[in-house]
Amino acid sequence: MDYNKLALELHEKYKGKITTSLRDKEELNRDKLSAYYSPGVGAVSQAIAENPADLPKYTWTNNLVAVISDGSAILGLGNLGPKAAMPVMEGKALLFKHFADVDAVPIVLDVHEPEEIIATVKAIAPSFGAINLEDIAAPKCFEIEERLKAELDIPVFHDDQHGTAVVVML
Repeated sequence: MDYNKLALELHEKYKGKITTSLRDKEELNRDKLSAYYSPGVGAVSQAIAENPADLPKYTWTNNLVAVISDGSAILGLGNLGPKAAMPVMEGKALLFKHFADVDAVPIVLDVHEPEEIIATVKAIAPSFGAINLEDIAAPKCFEIEERLKAELDIPVFHDDQHGTAVVVML
């Protein structure tokens, strides 16, 4: 089996690996649309403003991970850049969904200095329930992970460093 050829064919055929879909599988009638968006959704926003800890209660953040890379250490291939990292980030999102039924969003950053990465991740963190850092070159990945763990109130994990360590320990 030529997995490289198959990978190219599948990625081209499906234009990537993941998509989003609606949780409410029933018919979206006018009343539901008005509740899910305007005017009803304002009540949800007000409830979250009054109690920010309720964000996971009302939104998909309860089951949503950001899979983030700058493309500086892709699969042992090296620094191929953020665009080349996207298929790998999509693949990680696919694994989260397939094996754990956790939604994941691939995000590639066209910034490479630790301070830029940290600032960007902190800026988007409220949209997620956890952060999975991926394919960020060492040694900067350690500083980035350590800082984000200290400064965010959601789990942060650098897969390449800790995931590899867990596998080696088994």
